[in-house]
Amino acid sequence: MATEGGTKAVVAALLANTGIAVTKFIAFAVTGASSMLAEAVHSVADAGNQVLLLVGGRRAQRKATPEHPFGYGRVRYVFAFIVSIVLFSIGGLFALYEAYHKYEEIHAGHPNELLESRWWWVPIAVLVAAIIMESFSLRTAVIESNRVRNGATWVRFVRRAKSPELPVILLEDIGALLGLVFALIGVGMALITDNAYWDVAGTAAIGVLLVVIAVILAIEMSSLLIGEGAAEENVKAIHAAATAGDDIGRVIHLRTLYTGPEELLVAAKLAVRNDQTGEQIAAAIDGAEERIRAAVPEATHIYLEPDIDRTVSSPPSTS
Repeated sequence: MATEGGTKAVVAALLANTGIAVTKFIAFAVTGASSMLAEAVHSVADAGNQVLLLVGGRRAQRKATPEHPFGYGRVRYVFAFIVSIVLFSIGGLFALYEAYHKYEEIHAGHPNELLESRWWWVPIAVLVAAIIMESFSLRTAVIESNRVRNGATWVRFVRRAKSPELPVILLEDIGALLGLVFALIGVGMALITDNAYWDVAGTAAIGVLLVVIAVILAIEMSSLLIGEGAAEENVKAIHAAATAGDDIGRVIHLRTLYTGPEELLVAAKLAVRNDQTGEQIAAAIDGAEERIRAAVPEATHIYLEPDIDRTVSSPPSTS
């Protein structure tokens, strides 16, 4: 199931980011590199986000109640949206603030801890190790995503996926890897050129990157929160299944809505002949519902309304 794959990717990312955050804080403590602090806070934010995704997945499993008759599946979208806010504020804005703060210190002539530290090699080692660990986390997310991507491009997968965990982890891991590269370039160039402004540039690049990813996540999750319909291929499958029997003329209109990542609401008005009896119409609706469930297993809530097909011409009067 997509949920199981998403949980596996979330747990892998949580373990990786927790370990990475500890090593980054140690590296910052001994060198004072601002990009190391920005990356450490970024990893803490990512680890916290993975906990949020796990909590959201857990809460979404609650059974439906009279107050929430379609269940709690969309809770996963709420927690994924919170993830985007955390990434934007704790990750992106903090990195930009740290870059500004470090720039002011350098501009004011304060000595730079990174350039004067005898532990200058520590952040390099930590960043390289973090890149290796983050690559394994991204690899897990890619493998799990490939199982449900069904040949879609990566951009389309992120935009159309109804289960939020895998797209969130993919974007977070990609952002984490790019952030580590920016930090490595910033710290490395600062040490090579003896110019601490490179460290500031690396920190600022991390902040901009995280803000961009957070905005993308917020846009996608807000769309899911508002409510998205079925993909075009599923809509076509529903149309075809509904009209596969001889007793249904056509689909007059159709509305779909995801009430959860794996729960699709289908509401349709189906055209029947005016010479059909009530029993025949009931049988036709039952048959259409059965075919729709078989064609689109995600269709867990189906409401079909029969109506007379008024586009069919009535037979001429013989009077």
